[in-house]
Amino acid sequence: MSRVTYRGAADLPPLSRSSGTMAWNHTGSWRFLRPRYQDKVAPCGEACPAGEDVALVELLVGRGDFEGAWRRIREENPLPGTCGRVCFHPCEAACNRGEYDEAVAIPSLERHVADVARRQGLKPSPSHAPASGRRVAVVGAGPAGLTAACFLRRFGHQVDLFDARREPGGMLRYAIPDYRLPVETVAWEAGLVLAEGVRFCPERRLGADLGWEELGGYDAVFLAVGAWAATRLGVPGEELARDGLGLLDALRQGQRPTVAGPVAVIGGGNTALDVARALVRLGAEPTIYYRRRLADLPALPDELAEAREEGIPVRTLLTPEALAPAADGIALTLTTLLAVADPAGGRARVVPSGHPSVTVTVTAVYAAVGAGPSEGLPPELHAGDGAAVAGLHLRRVVTRGAWAERPPTYLGGDLVNDRRTVVTAIASGKEAAVVIDAELRGVSLAEVWPAIRVGKGGAISLNRLNGGDRARRQDHVVRFEELNTIYFGYQERRPRPRISLEERRTGFDEVALRISGALARQEAERCFHCGVCDQCDNCYLFCPDVSVRRDPGGDRREIDYAYCKGCGVCVVECPRNAMVLEEEPR
Repeated sequence: MSRVTYRGAADLPPLSRSSGTMAWNHTGSWRFLRPRYQDKVAPCGEACPAGEDVALVELLVGRGDFEGAWRRIREENPLPGTCGRVCFHPCEAACNRGEYDEAVAIPSLERHVADVARRQGLKPSPSHAPASGRRVAVVGAGPAGLTAACFLRRFGHQVDLFDARREPGGMLRYAIPDYRLPVETVAWEAGLVLAEGVRFCPERRLGADLGWEELGGYDAVFLAVGAWAATRLGVPGEELARDGLGLLDALRQGQRPTVAGPVAVIGGGNTALDVARALVRLGAEPTIYYRRRLADLPALPDELAEAREEGIPVRTLLTPEALAPAADGIALTLTTLLAVADPAGGRARVVPSGHPSVTVTVTAVYAAVGAGPSEGLPPELHAGDGAAVAGLHLRRVVTRGAWAERPPTYLGGDLVNDRRTVVTAIASGKEAAVVIDAELRGVSLAEVWPAIRVGKGGAISLNRLNGGDRARRQDHVVRFEELNTIYFGYQERRPRPRISLEERRTGFDEVALRISGALARQEAERCFHCGVCDQCDNCYLFCPDVSVRRDPGGDRREIDYAYCKGCGVCVVECPRNAMVLEEEPR
């Protein structure tokens, strides 16, 4: 077999060359399918009760635009620094990345951009609607009240924010310990809300310093006074128990009570864990007693893990039976319980096991088994007498009796939320602002609500309400199987650094440390940006007709339909499902 060797260009076979342009050949006329760019909803955004635009926020963080990310969050949530620390982050549970390797550390990034904004002294951009001439009273300056006041003010209403305490923040300021949420963070974010023109009226307790007649002079009222009334244990000797919320309140105000030796904490929620972890730092040896199984514990999994790292035991299926004075303190008798599975698959119920009771001797017993509505609410204004409105976290009072002629009144926050968390309180305040604004302006809520929902969940978007870019997104929520994961590689999640265990057990310094800007960008780059175009240019690179046009100064791409034949390659190769392929209109 002979072998041919080419010695130069003269020996190469002839090549065909174009002598002109083919722009005249509009191949788009062949098309019967049309691709187009269409942003959709990321599952993290749908799962966030506050309706944050998580996918776009992570895109901005990945680019190093921390200010832009902070402002984007504050469109929907005025308390990102708080949520980045204490939110139970349902967004992470819904993160598509979790089905690939590990979910994106969304709270760490939210906290980072808020901390950057605080260090740089950033202020909210003025964005008030024209003055409406309406006055709204918001009672309770916790997360629900602060959020409602913030957005009602942006809607152009005059807002008076009343609170029984001297400083705004509610339980954020007076019931969450410094090691989880520094008071400086709460003060800064509450201050930004007031700086938008909200008038704060401190030390005005509902039913005492704030009368119902005064509230009757407003055009609308939002009650978010929280649940501060401790639930009693309901057993003999319960007067010997101390209030867990009272301990946290005292700590936030700078007091350091003397507690030592073995201490019992009754409960299984976040308050119980906060009390136990605070007692460790005061030098005591707490044990948590919970009436259900460990799997049923309502506290945040992260906080439970940290409490156990700090050496706090959790004893389950035990409930107080009696408290009695003892020579060395208090004798706590506990009934042993048995979990009985629900045949329908619901939450297991607990019944007495029939085994002997357990008695332990402790120096103190702290009750943290829940709390009821704060004092000052008449019975006709409790949540049970309210009527649900469009959202999930708000109720309207059914006025009767003395309130029959009063302004529209709504209940929110911990008064109505089944899950009493910071982010659900924020969602409640946000819903209150939208509902009250619609009522004052005479707008049909039935028309407004479906247009501002994020996906199929209960969250709403003020960006959508104001006609922003989210209003142009399709309601479809992008699931993991709809992503083109061939373009993503394994990337390890960056854990949030923490102070040493010894520092945690002996002081109230914040446990979780701030991550660096470089680490924040790296973690944000793990985000798939599900349903949101991030200008990766796959569409441009793969288009066989070179019909994708890039705008050098913009964030979008355009398709030149004069040449696009509708092959759909761009749609298939889009990693994050931010395009659709539709039938060509006739």
